[in-house]
Amino acid sequence: MFIHFDQVRPSDSPFIERVWSCHSDSGGTFLSVSACNLEIVVSRVEGQAMLTIRGPETHPSELACPADGEWFAIRFKTGTFMPQFPTGQLLNNVGITLPQPSRRQFILDGRKWEMPSFENAEEFIKKLVSKDLLKRDAEIAAALQDEPRAFSTRTAQRRFLRVVGMPLNVMRQIERARFAVNLLREGVSIADAVWQCGYYDHAHLTRSLRRWIGIPPSKVTDSNIQLSFLYKTEGFTLP
Repeated sequence: MFIHFDQVRPSDSPFIERVWSCHSDSGGTFLSVSACNLEIVVSRVEGQAMLTIRGPETHPSELACPADGEWFAIRFKTGTFMPQFPTGQLLNNVGITLPQPSRRQFILDGRKWEMPSFENAEEFIKKLVSKDLLKRDAEIAAALQDEPRAFSTRTAQRRFLRVVGMPLNVMRQIERARFAVNLLREGVSIADAVWQCGYYDHAHLTRSLRRWIGIPPSKVTDSNIQLSFLYKTEGFTLP
């Protein structure tokens, strides 16, 4: 493994799901797995820092990683969005790197902002929210908690596509595959992972992981395969 995840923490912000950081000690190719969340990522490579807004990923892909890089990311809760940057236009590594007037600043909404850090992520997000540059869709949040919704199924589908960048059923499938990977990494047997995640059988699990993660269950613990950021979740709601 050449990418090392250093710190991961939850957040008490209603907008943030996790804050994480990592570094690389050599260059190489890693497997970026499917993910449902919008992120702000600060990269530091060869003495240069840049801030990128990254969207969800609806399929796995191989990406190159430079040596001696450092990254920290603010991963947003599902339903959080940036009105200036439609989530659907950020899918699958079509990120937007914001212009910089200096090494420690970037430009957003026509004004200068200081680069955020792992420690002050929540304060940075509060400032974005106060300027209406970051919002959270309350109806999407309610739908994810299976609370009664004020709109029809068809309206909900359009809303998920606009705010989350993918349909709800796709998001659920990706979350299930990621949850299964973490179970397997913890030493849970394939048979138990099938049961805990609600797959029909071993073949169903294999198809899901190949589609959303890029590898079969037997390769999940292969130390020669570098995967992108995956964190342990407390539980999973079956689709």
